[in-house]
Amino acid sequence: MGLNSNRVEDFFGHTGNTTVKVSTEIPMPAPEAASMEVHSVCMPPKKTTFQKLKHRLSEIFFPDDPLNGFKNQTWFTKLVLGVKSLFPICQWGLDYNLRLFRSDIISGLTIASLAIPQGISYAKLANLPPIIGLYSSFVPPLIYSVLGSSRHLAVGPVSIASLVMGTMLSGSVSPTDEPILYLQLAFTATFFAGVFHSSLGLLRLGFVIDFLSKATLLGFMAGAAVIVSLQQLKGLLGIVHFTNKMQIIPVMTSVFEHKNEWSWQTIVMGFGFLFFMLTARHISMRKPKHFWVSAAAPLTSVILSTILVFCIRSKAHGISYIGHLQKGLNPPSLNMLYFNGQHLALAIKTGIVTGSCPSLKGLPWEGHLLL
Repeated sequence: MGLNSNRVEDFFGHTGNTTVKVSTEIPMPAPEAASMEVHSVCMPPKKTTFQKLKHRLSEIFFPDDPLNGFKNQTWFTKLVLGVKSLFPICQWGLDYNLRLFRSDIISGLTIASLAIPQGISYAKLANLPPIIGLYSSFVPPLIYSVLGSSRHLAVGPVSIASLVMGTMLSGSVSPTDEPILYLQLAFTATFFAGVFHSSLGLLRLGFVIDFLSKATLLGFMAGAAVIVSLQQLKGLLGIVHFTNKMQIIPVMTSVFEHKNEWSWQTIVMGFGFLFFMLTARHISMRKPKHFWVSAAAPLTSVILSTILVFCIRSKAHGISYIGHLQKGLNPPSLNMLYFNGQHLALAIKTGIVTGSCPSLKGLPWEGHLLL
């Protein structure tokens, strides 16, 4: 179309098939008569309200059209595609090689060195036995390795979810006076959290997270970091009697009310290893070629702290430690689920709130199930 072209559109609104005649006039640089081109364009067919609603819901819940690959396929091909969709390991496992295995070994050792103390710490936040934290560190990744679809997702316990569970349950049931009942409620709350989160994934409600502003997510994550950091003061200072509340004022009040329980040995060891890990992280960020310094810091801290505590006999110096852990695998905990009693509503409420915590941190609900 030439410069300064004039476009004239004539619409003929007749019933049935509507035809739009577009008349385009292109001025010629020469004084000859202007040429005229006529195009016929058919209007799209009309859709009913139900068809429009169906199309809109399809765009919301299935924007990637997951069933498109199954069209015009044989039943055997559909079966193979269904198995690969349900178990992604059947798809990427065919291209797995020794080079990837070697890299996975290094990554696994690095992550395990951090996941073991982290799992134990999260178990203490939830007022659960340390062995529960160890199981939560390796059982979910084993399941996700078969069912997962993302290579960059960290699967395991979450700090704020553990803290919320411990706070909500300990408000009604004491973990020290009624440990069996507390453990039953924790298992039941975890069950309902899984049901709630799995339902969100199956219903593909990930679009809900799009309506949360970035400021909301950043505020939630920053607030969660502050709350979890304050709760770590109990172990960092060696305090035995500590509040179960999450607010800043009750936590700081509890810290200074129990100054007589502070242990300088625990403080020196805790802040020493904290400084060591922060320094290693700073070195890796300043010099990316030394990334291995930050990666090796957690494993180094675990090894050095274990040797140090073993050598100085921690009980005699006021340093608490995990103690003996039961060997072997625990039996299935299905018989520990609490479905009949006065605390069932508490378990359901705790499960729903706990299941919502990872989602508010920006984790997607669609495409995979979070464990």
